[in-house]
Amino acid sequence: MSTKKNLVVAQSGGPSPVINNTLRGLIEAARNFDNIGTVYGAHHGIEGVLKEELLDLSGQCPDEISLLRYTPAAGSIGTCRYKLKANQNEDFDRVLEVFKAHNVGYFVYIGGNDSMDTANKVAQLAQQRGLDLIGIGGPKTIDNDVGDSEFKLIDHTPGYGSTAKYWMHAVQNANEENNGSSPADPVLVMQAMGRKIGFIPAAARLADPNREMPLQIYLAESPCSLEQLADNVNDQLAKDGRCIVVISEGFNVGSLGERKDSFGHTQFSSSETTVAQMVVNYLNKVGLKAKGSARGNVPGTDQRHSMAYASTVDLDEAYRAGENCAVIANKGESGYMSTILRNPGSVYSVTYDKVPLTEVANSERTFPKKWITAAGNDVTDDFIKYCKPLVGEGMVSLPMIDGRQRMTRLEKKFAPQKLAAYIPQADRAKK
Repeated sequence: MSTKKNLVVAQSGGPSPVINNTLRGLIEAARNFDNIGTVYGAHHGIEGVLKEELLDLSGQCPDEISLLRYTPAAGSIGTCRYKLKANQNEDFDRVLEVFKAHNVGYFVYIGGNDSMDTANKVAQLAQQRGLDLIGIGGPKTIDNDVGDSEFKLIDHTPGYGSTAKYWMHAVQNANEENNGSSPADPVLVMQAMGRKIGFIPAAARLADPNREMPLQIYLAESPCSLEQLADNVNDQLAKDGRCIVVISEGFNVGSLGERKDSFGHTQFSSSETTVAQMVVNYLNKVGLKAKGSARGNVPGTDQRHSMAYASTVDLDEAYRAGENCAVIANKGESGYMSTILRNPGSVYSVTYDKVPLTEVANSERTFPKKWITAAGNDVTDDFIKYCKPLVGEGMVSLPMIDGRQRMTRLEKKFAPQKLAAYIPQADRAKK
């Protein structure tokens, strides 16, 4: 690009403890490039673009931008689950109109599979319309399901390492509880996020790499009947007198009264019941081979916003991935996602590169079958080797004021609106 153009960055889908550090990396790196003008944050993702709600991020206090490292989730600029579908021509037209009105030459969408699809569609449409727009994807998802099962497109996504760390500590603490209270509560069922992808529940094994706990892990990718699960649990009770079960929210136990989001994904936290409750009910109904009852624990969105459990490795990599988005944009390379690739060798290190959006848009990596044990209710040592470096060694040190976390508080400096008000197409029927 021969003249300076502005950049719009947006976030989409479920947030993570480190999503804002990717945003920070992009903002701080963009300051160094003459081709990039003002960085705007679309308020609540692509919906903010459609509504022309563009927050001036370049004009914010640098200290507040720096604090994005310690600010989890998406409260700073917002996220959304609004999908730009192929037949929503007015929405696509509106996106380009907003970009033209605000001299936008760069669009970075931070998110998962569906976000990469949106970034790809916008980049392709801009090229077809002759608009000088660079479309870039920034990787994010706690599920670690973006990319390919061979880990050649991306080794892991920012956000996963922190949620894995959350589960490592959660199971350690739960084991102390279960060990002490097992005469009354011999079985604890813990439900993990991840929909149908098993990377999050698999991380429970990091709490016990030497396999000393009475721990069973049930991934959606290794289904079994409730009868078989109960038999497994009772075998564990006969051996150890107690059992901890970590199970995927997407494990097949029958109907949960599921609800769907606009992407068509099941919202397990909004459904009528949970997998954990179904398992607890079944175990208590058929009976345990120990006195006492099974009980359940269903963490919610704290799995993806608990800053205290953020991985320092994850934070650093999220930042570098954001920096890399700015580098790719500055080079004028449209249609790519910033990526993290693991270097070969026994010492963990990564390289930051780019992959075509067409290869990752709407992709869904599944948990490798080779990392599931033959019994189907645990993961192998090879998974531990893969995951352990991502959680880091220490705990993040959070800035505090009067005993409370000090988080980013951005000024509401929005770009002046130049276009008529607009209601996104998918929202019109709801009005």
